[in-house]
Amino acid sequence: MTTRTCLSIVLAAGLGTRMKSELPKVMHDIGGLPLVGHVLKALTSAGSERISVVTGPEMPELEALVFDLVPSARCYVQKERLGTAHAALAAKPSLKFEADDVVVLFGDTPLVTSETVGRVRAALAEGADIAVLGFETTNPFGYGRLLTEEGRLVAIREERDASETERLVTFCNSGIMGFSGAHALSLLESIGNNNAKNEYYLTDAVEIANAQGLKVVAVTGSETETKGINTRAQLASCEADFQERMRSAAMDAGCTLLAPHTVFFSHDTELGTDVTVEQNVVFGTGVTVAAGARVRAFSHLEGAQVGAGSVVGPYARLRPGTVLGAESKIGNFVEVKNATFGAGAKANHLSYIGDASVGSKSNIGAGTITCNYDGYLKHRTEIGASSFVGSNSTLVAPVQIGNGAFVAAGSVITDSVDRDAMAFGRARQTAKEGRAKKLREDLQAAKDAKARETKS
Repeated sequence: MTTRTCLSIVLAAGLGTRMKSELPKVMHDIGGLPLVGHVLKALTSAGSERISVVTGPEMPELEALVFDLVPSARCYVQKERLGTAHAALAAKPSLKFEADDVVVLFGDTPLVTSETVGRVRAALAEGADIAVLGFETTNPFGYGRLLTEEGRLVAIREERDASETERLVTFCNSGIMGFSGAHALSLLESIGNNNAKNEYYLTDAVEIANAQGLKVVAVTGSETETKGINTRAQLASCEADFQERMRSAAMDAGCTLLAPHTVFFSHDTELGTDVTVEQNVVFGTGVTVAAGARVRAFSHLEGAQVGAGSVVGPYARLRPGTVLGAESKIGNFVEVKNATFGAGAKANHLSYIGDASVGSKSNIGAGTITCNYDGYLKHRTEIGASSFVGSNSTLVAPVQIGNGAFVAAGSVITDSVDRDAMAFGRARQTAKEGRAKKLREDLQAAKDAKARETKS
């Protein structure tokens, strides 16, 4: 089977102004990834070899984002906002390259999937010259209607232009269109601006193609997938849809979510089989959790790798650079940052372990902290295998604790501890007989004196 080539054009210029933000709309996040990033991700997965993004004037941050996500992408600027077809033609230089399929999408429809893009491409592979993605809805008001006859798409009728009968149609236009590479440029260049706004509309290509005897079809997608975003409320709604998709995918893949609606994922969260996630857990970007691990309630993970069979939480925070070996344990109110825990290592309570390595089967006692920052630079703490760090210990980096070493509770460790050594970093305890009674008497006398002063 011959592989078909694909050019994708993502329209990200002049899309809505109701976000009330200095940030370009398509750079707002869903699941920790900008809207346009979701579209680019879907296109890459769908096999698009060449991606062009049309931006507005003076959007260097958007162009930088595009190149960061897809280094091979090309960016073009639509200098004037003259409609969707005008925006697509801003990428005209890329249309001069030969491609079997040309797919035009919008940068503010982040829930479109690679499978749906694939269905549009499949229609083109089966001989269509234009394939328009549509969806069925119970409330079509405001959408362009897709009018079909005997499997052909004969017209896209906008709400204001539709007849009473046509307004009853519930099959609506998503705005996403595919063109055969042989006709894409000529069809786009044939679109005029004979309308009230004097703009060039991508949808007019349907009428032009039909007039030329070309094959025009509609492909069905889901309404949720094709949602566009213009407001903060729509952004929140789209985030909710995305989270539901991720929750369902996790459970379908063999994970247990005890309260699914309270778990929040990022676009790149990866959970292995038999992972259990308890209530109110947030996964930031860059998290992988291996098979059989358990993430307990009220934990927050970002940029972390959790080993097989490990337990995290409750109330734990894993920050970027955290790597937990198999069967390790990070307990309640423990924060880990840029640190590795070997297999079976544990920090069960109330600790901060940053810029550190903890060897396998080592135990970090409650209240232990690594002092990793001197006000100017970060420094590392290295704790060997099978070591024991007693509760309420302060490890002042840079410092090394050897394999099998023991740090006494309440110690401040500023020098390295050798293998199998025991370190005490605290003052010797002394007891003053009767001193507590005398202290209480003195304090009570001071309190009584203050009370008398207040009365007088």
